[in-house]
Amino acid sequence: MANASKDDLEERYEKELRIFLIWMKNRGMTPSTQRAYRSDAIAYLNSIYPKELSEAGKIDIMSFLSQSREKGAGDEARNRKLSSIRSFYKALIEMELLKDNPATNVAKSKQEKNRIPVYLEEAQLVEMAALADGKFRSRNLAILLLMAYAGLRVGEVHRLNVSDLSEDGSIRVLGKGRKWRLVPLPKPLAELLKRSLEERREPRQPKETAFFVSQLGRRLSIRRIQSLAEETLRRLQERIPALRDRKLSSHKLRHSFATMQIRLGTDIRTLQELLGHSSIETTQIYTHVDNKRMKEAMDRMAERLPALRP
Repeated sequence: MANASKDDLEERYEKELRIFLIWMKNRGMTPSTQRAYRSDAIAYLNSIYPKELSEAGKIDIMSFLSQSREKGAGDEARNRKLSSIRSFYKALIEMELLKDNPATNVAKSKQEKNRIPVYLEEAQLVEMAALADGKFRSRNLAILLLMAYAGLRVGEVHRLNVSDLSEDGSIRVLGKGRKWRLVPLPKPLAELLKRSLEERREPRQPKETAFFVSQLGRRLSIRRIQSLAEETLRRLQERIPALRDRKLSSHKLRHSFATMQIRLGTDIRTLQELLGHSSIETTQIYTHVDNKRMKEAMDRMAERLPALRP
């Protein structure tokens, strides 16, 4: 890679980076996504510096991705970087700065299919809920249960507004790609949300509409939601030795929800809608996690086997 200083790099490609940021904001991308894509774009630009973008091609992109892999990036990280670069070129084409997108001709890495996601069993989720504490216990518990029993992403919890909870107990969720979905909540969870709303701290700004507010009266940040889950899960791991070697995070609660739904017999299309997945292939990983049901299915075959002589 080239060794341009950060200032030199951003000065050289100032116009391209500014246009990319405008494009991402207009597409409704979240601030965290904007930061991640911009960071990947800068790393790529560093690899071609001081070339004009119009002079860079497929070989430059493949070289950058190859070097990223040599530095330890796996298939998922490589594909994310490629997605960022594709979006970068797409933005510049739409804003009439470039004509071609060489990244579209670079193939994604084939990731391991049907990887078993990490999740918690139902009894472990119950124990986790009992560990929710703090000055704002109702709020904290509501956040954990929205991820574990309604399948919300951290960013979706962060974006929830007071008006998103309906009287009938359903919530409007703003998911990835700025797509809305309606999730009917289990009655006890809906009641908990209403109780949390009654105990909600008065926001600092009168116009603040966030459902979950920090002790400073601001919308609860994504990082605080993540750390809240991580702190609770860490205490759970201390209680349950079998969990100590597992990588638990807020997103694993969403995995737990999906696994529970599969075990309850929820069809894959319904689960796709509940999770807000744009592709059913993403949802299908959860159909491969339940070894218990597979064993039960095979045990039933014992009744069908012919009598076997010893």
